[in-house]
Order: sequence, then structure tokens, then C-alpha cells
Amino acid sequence: MTLAAAQSRYEAEVSRQWSAHPADGAHDLGHLRRVWTRAQLIALDEPCDMAVLLAACMFHDLVNLPKSHPDRARASTLSAEAACHFLRHDGFAVDKLSAVGHAIAAHSFSAGITPMTTEARVLQDADRLEALGAIGIARMFHVSGAMGGGLFHADDPMALHRPHDDRAYALDHIETKLLKIVQTMQTAPGRAMAAERAEWMLSFRTRLLREIG
Repeated sequence: MTLAAAQSRYEAEVSRQWSAHPADGAHDLGHLRRVWTRAQLIALDEPCDMAVLLAACMFHDLVNLPKSHPDRARASTLSAEAACHFLRHDGFAVDKLSAVGHAIAAHSFSAGITPMTTEARVLQDADRLEALGAIGIARMFHVSGAMGGGLFHADDPMALHRPHDDRAYALDHIETKLLKIVQTMQTAPGRAMAAERAEWMLSFRTRLLREIG
């Protein structure tokens, strides 16, 4: 099966499994496709088993739990188990299932699992790039709004005289988590892309602060 054919098949399965749950605009097929696109770019300098990488990219959010869910930290492990179950019955190479499962389980920030393979490192970087740059800003505000958070603190948007609280104010999330992602990137291409996107986020924040006075 070609990678393109496999991608179509995997997207159909993801859509089928996601259909039983409320839609999540930050974790949709567009997100999976962007992660796969970035993963392919990173893999140009980090040779991978592309069949493993594709499967991991397409299924890494198969079990997508809200950030407030008590099992949120286990979501990537649950996704790995569900993905391997499907792939095993879909004729995927049995000797590659563990590599797919590890890459999926290790991609999550909250899981705290160290990526031990090239495919896992590439997926982790490709997924974390989604939290940076323009798409990162868009997803940040989307998720914050879905959780009932505000855009920013009206009187102290930069948290100069208060503790950061990214559950209450989306803009705080840039400082509390997103900028720190750059230091967690696993590959040289990933680090370069992350640094460029982080710089853009800072310029966005500067412009936003100027507009709100």
C-alpha cells in the first residue's frame, strides 16, 4: 500500500472513531495532516521508517481527552493501544507495531515519556510545532475559549503584578508553556522551526499589547 493510500485509510478510521465524540477544532484532520507534513520535512534530515511515521502521525490523537479530563495524561497511551489494535487487524507489519505505539505514547507533553526512536522524536517535534507560530496562537485561543477562559487580563495582560494563570487567560499560556516548548525539541530541524515560530508569537504578543493599550 502506498503512503497516500494508507493515509486515506487511516483518516477514514480516525474520522469513524472520532464521530462518537464532540468535535474538537484544535484536534481535527487538519491537525493530523499538518503534523504529517511537518514530520516529512523533519524526516528529510532524520531518516525514518515512513510507514511507522505516517501511522503514528495519523493516530497520535486517536483518543483525544479534554485537558480537564482526569485521564488526560494517559491519552497518548490509550491512543497507542487503540491504534495498534486497528493496525494489527488491518494488516500492518506486526514487527513495526511497537514502534508505532511508542511514537504515539511518547508524543504527549503531559505523558512525560522519553522518545527513544527517531520516529518518536520526529512525531513529538512535528506535533509540538502545532503549539507555536500562527497556528499555535489560533489553537491557544480556541482551546482557552472552549475551557471558559478569557483572552487576557484586562488590567495586567503581561502578568507583571499577578501570578500567571493560563486557565483564566489565554495570553498567559505563551509564557507558562508555549515558549518553553522550544527547549524540548528533539531534532535540529524541529528546533529551527520552533525558534522561528516562537519569535513570531512574541511579535504577535507585542502587537496585541500595543493595540489594547
